[in-house]
Amino acid sequence: MIKKQIPNFITLLNLLSGCMATVFAVQDNLVVATVFVCIGIFFDFFDGLAARALKVKSDLGLQLDSLADMVTSGLVPGLVMCQLIFKSLNPSATDLTFFSTETSWVVFIGLIITLGSAYRLAKFNIDDRQTDSFIGLPTPANALLILSFGLILDYHPDSFLSELIQNTYFLIAISVLSVLLLNAELKLFALKVSNLKLSENWYRYLIVVLSIILLMTLQFVAIPIIIFVYIVLSLALQKIS
Repeated sequence: MIKKQIPNFITLLNLLSGCMATVFAVQDNLVVATVFVCIGIFFDFFDGLAARALKVKSDLGLQLDSLADMVTSGLVPGLVMCQLIFKSLNPSATDLTFFSTETSWVVFIGLIITLGSAYRLAKFNIDDRQTDSFIGLPTPANALLILSFGLILDYHPDSFLSELIQNTYFLIAISVLSVLLLNAELKLFALKVSNLKLSENWYRYLIVVLSIILLMTLQFVAIPIIIFVYIVLSLALQKIS
């Protein structure tokens, strides 16, 4: 039935967006790569909604979704981190990328983000605890965190984060931290709701409102802050529950 394939088609659009983002990330066009990742994450959100609305959830769709996420939210942030590390090692480089013959092996440390994402996605498929919440940082959130660094360098070169992002040791530390957050036994709340009651969803409304305010005031600098607040709020909820 055609209806069964609608969510899978949306998932394939996520994969297509990830493939486009990969091309631009390799070319060091990090802004356009980020745009395609955001488009992919948009499709990733709606393929599940479509499957539930049409009542056509399937094991095929689950596996296809992870494969698409592996490219959009796994491969691309790893490549972007490679570019960022390359730039930190070669601050005067203009038209070179990390595929240059002058590339140091250190650049490829960024790919541990891709490996960590693959491991997290594989665990997600066999973990029945992640229906209403997440165990570990979701790969789309991690991808946005990593990709925000490139946007901060381009659009906020004078921000307090810009100098850090140009430090090789900081980028390596973030790469390692990223892998740990993706696969840590941290229970993080999901934004999807079963009802609109304020008493049951106040923390979801709080993070949404706070995100809007921070994005309006700090723009791309707000993204790492939002991810940090999201993790801290999730941990605080665990303590009081």
